Amino acid sequence: MTEFNDQTAREAIESGKPVVIDFWATWCGPCIKLGPVVEELAEKYGDKATFGKVNIDDNDEVASENRVRNIPTVLFFKDGAVVERSVGLVKLADLEAKLQAIL
Repeated sequence: MTEFNDQTAREAIESGKPVVIDFWATWCGPCIKLGPVVEELAEKYGDKATFGKVNIDDNDEVASENRVRNIPTVLFFKDGAVVERSVGLVKLADLEAKLQAIL
C-alpha cells in the first residue's frame, strides 16, 4: 500500500482506475486499528485497484477537497470521482462490499 502525499493521491485519482484511500493520522486510535483492515483489502484486491494512505497532518489538501471531516475515512474513487465513503472503524466485509460495488 502506497503512502500518498497530496500530489501522488491526485495523480492516482485522476488515473481513472479504481482507487481506495485511507485518510488517517498517527494520533488517531481508530485509524491505527483500521490500518491493518485496509492493508488486508489491498492484499486481496491490489491487482484490481490502487490502494494508499494519506496522513492528514502532513497532507490536508486532498482530504479537504473531498470533504474528509472525520478520521478514519476511506474514500473509494472511480473515474476520478468519489463513489463510496466509509467513516469510522469498520469491518473488512463493509469495506469489501463498497470496493466490489465499484470494480
